[in-house]
Amino acid sequence: MIVKSLDEIIGTNDHVDDQNWESRRFILKKDGMGFSLHDTIIRAGTESIFWYKYHQEAVYCIEGEGEIEDLTDGKVYKIKAGTMYALDGNEKHCLRAKTNMRMVCVFNPPCTGRETHDEEGAYRLPTEEANI
Repeated sequence: MIVKSLDEIIGTNDHVDDQNWESRRFILKKDGMGFSLHDTIIRAGTESIFWYKYHQEAVYCIEGEGEIEDLTDGKVYKIKAGTMYALDGNEKHCLRAKTNMRMVCVFNPPCTGRETHDEEGAYRLPTEEANI
């Protein structure tokens, strides 16, 4: 059984803080669950381009509001607490936060925990060796 609290993650290697967002990573590849689970804050007033070419992601907003734009077709969707979106087609997207947004994110394949976005907004292709 895996039991973790947010207090145990903040300030550790499983807490990745970027300019526009911060991700507190609860379940990672090393945990052997087949997915990773992140508690992510998207900072108010930011706009971020993401393109998970090698991952599928499901996101559930539990606080705040903003919007997501699907850059493959130009559709814009409002996001607020209680909204879920899933990137089942590896859609390149722009996430705009009107207020601080708190999101619960699930990735498949699971993240190792130290990923950062490349110049295209993607995490690199997962490999068997990347089991940090």
